[in-house]
Amino acid sequence: MFVLALQSAILCALLVPAVYLWRRLTSSVRHLSGPASISVWRGNLGQIYARDGWRFHREIVEKYGGAVKVHGLLGCHQVYVSDPKALYHMLVKDASAYEETTWYTEGNMLVFGSGLLSTTGNHHRKQRKMLNPVFSIKNIRNLTPVFYSVVRKLRDAITYQTKEGVCELDMLMWMSRAALEIVGTGGLGTSIDPLNPDPNAITAYGKSIKNLIPCAFRLSMFRMFIPLLVKLGPPGFRRFLLDVAPSPDLHNVKNIVDVMASTSNDIFRQKLSALAEGDEAVMRQVGEGRDVMSILLKANTLASIDDRLPENELIAQMSTFMFAGHDTTSSALSQILYRLALHQEEQEKLRREIVSSGLIGGDAVVYDDLMALPYLDAVCRETLRVHPPINFMARTACKDVILPLGMPCKSTDGLSDIDHLCIRKGQNLIVAFGSTNRLKAVWGEDAYEWKPERWLKPLPQSVSDAHISSVYSSLMTFSAGPRSCIGFKYAELEMKLILAVLVQSFRFELPAGKTIVWNLGGIQTPSIVGAETKTPHMPLRVSRI
Repeated sequence: MFVLALQSAILCALLVPAVYLWRRLTSSVRHLSGPASISVWRGNLGQIYARDGWRFHREIVEKYGGAVKVHGLLGCHQVYVSDPKALYHMLVKDASAYEETTWYTEGNMLVFGSGLLSTTGNHHRKQRKMLNPVFSIKNIRNLTPVFYSVVRKLRDAITYQTKEGVCELDMLMWMSRAALEIVGTGGLGTSIDPLNPDPNAITAYGKSIKNLIPCAFRLSMFRMFIPLLVKLGPPGFRRFLLDVAPSPDLHNVKNIVDVMASTSNDIFRQKLSALAEGDEAVMRQVGEGRDVMSILLKANTLASIDDRLPENELIAQMSTFMFAGHDTTSSALSQILYRLALHQEEQEKLRREIVSSGLIGGDAVVYDDLMALPYLDAVCRETLRVHPPINFMARTACKDVILPLGMPCKSTDGLSDIDHLCIRKGQNLIVAFGSTNRLKAVWGEDAYEWKPERWLKPLPQSVSDAHISSVYSSLMTFSAGPRSCIGFKYAELEMKLILAVLVQSFRFELPAGKTIVWNLGGIQTPSIVGAETKTPHMPLRVSRI
């Protein structure tokens, strides 16, 4: 037994360096310049995924350019891409050649089922074809009254909290609860959180959605092995392995998925029953038939057999909507409130615009008038430019392909320019949304500064010349192409409505004696320097106007 163990150890000791050297010597991007690896096992991944990794992301772009060679597991080279032309090819023109990584889609399949975040290729295109009309401007506009009713509940809750005067409130918690309720009522037509002052009033489904990201992020390295783990026998056996695994986070994720699946299935059955009963039954539901799922179910019923989505995929979209539309929006809203608390003059300017418009205060808000407020729009655009909730995502090349660069990079020897990359099948790439949004060559020397007024005048010619192929304001915040964020107009309405109501009603200031920092992760989150816990938290001093 001892001899066998010794032989295995020797084999591993020889094999690991061999794999490491083979990957480095055969890599098709080995001549691309980039930072040195700091770990044989993890390469630069620890720096890329670090909570305080902002400087590393900035430095590699400024030093090496729009395509950077970084080191992954066991010396495997990856390409960190912020070049606008390269991203156009990856996300739009040659999108079919660069799919989501297998560990990402397989992981999402285990958590959400066969939804938009889990499918690729023709399967994803079929789902997208059915869902695109559901998120049309017409349908989003019709959701304005549903959103407004939720936002007024949020305002009333904060009004109650500040009844004694200035009060320090965790605004991340309130933005998270509001976003959860809006995506519940507007997305699924069901209430998730009544938005009363008691945070325990959130339903089990809501708590599950809120807890998913923290648990999943702590398992980030484990997720990379999911493509291998899903092949370990039938589902029942894999579930047994989860039950006996010595990981509290794995057990929590399993329980979260169980609650999400059960609740989504129950809501789906209720909606089918209401549709069968007729329009009157649909109107009695929370979303009054205007929610995303009600519209989707109607459209799916009327679609041809070839275009129709099966029941399991419809249910999978529900958990997908809740996940995709919750943490990202609450992160963006919290970032905006933080910036306004940091810049009091800009907060007052925004408040004056909202008050003078007369939009808020009545029983209804006109969608087009809200969208037309110039400074509110500028504040949202600038925050989403400098501080996008998701700063990067991974892609894998599914075939050999040439990736052109708009801005040539230097080779490792510094002697030659590289204007294109030969990408081999299986090559992993990092799509750096945030770094693209902050390119000085595009946005100017003040690209890293938060300046809403830049949107109130013509943008630099360099923005047009960059030809950034995005779905929103020359920004990569919502990605681009066939895998861009399908609900970005939904998120825009939600953000502007919440900000308009809250900024008109309350003043926000930074807390005394506490420093708020923003942590890089799957979704960026705030926390307090020196706090005993790293749980996301953003206290602000809030007072009534």
